[in-house]
Amino acid sequence: MSAVAAIILAAGLGSRFGGGAKPLALFGDRPMLAHVLAAVLGSRAHPVIVVTGHDHDAIAAACADHPVRLVHNADYRSGLAGSLKAGMRALPQDSSGALVLLADMPLVRSTTLDALIAGAQAAPNEAAFVPVFEGRRGNPVLLMRKLAPQIDALEGDRGAGPLLRGRADIREVAVDDPGIHLDADTPQALADLARR
Repeated sequence: MSAVAAIILAAGLGSRFGGGAKPLALFGDRPMLAHVLAAVLGSRAHPVIVVTGHDHDAIAAACADHPVRLVHNADYRSGLAGSLKAGMRALPQDSSGALVLLADMPLVRSTTLDALIAGAQAAPNEAAFVPVFEGRRGNPVLLMRKLAPQIDALEGDRGAGPLLRGRADIREVAVDDPGIHLDADTPQALADLARR
């Protein structure tokens, strides 16, 4: 099977976070984005694409020392769908799919990413692979290239969730990773994560 890429969505306005570059908010002694990058670069995903938008220069500077490709979503104000589309359009031809990670989920583990990739390698005809911890689905998801036409039709501030509902070709992958349920949409949520 061909390679599975990773797309890190780091373009949003962070309006619920109070503005600024939310991915660069500190979690411990490093920005949230640094934790996400470490997890991805420690996994088998390749290449790694970071979608920028709001505060592009600051996000780009945070990525400068990492082997990633930056893709700028000029339409980032329109919502998450535009960033997901920009990332999927940037996939190399030999990528069978991509892990889609949110830059505000700093606790996701490399082992989770590798488990999703292994799932895709074992069942390449499925459309997507979703991690499950304690009976609940979470993020990131692995979207196969066969979903690209439907992803390209998405609009607004939502990701691929609506595309995955009710499909028979979605594979759940059990993981030992509470981080798949933990994001930091607000400063309070980030403080709560830091206390874990």
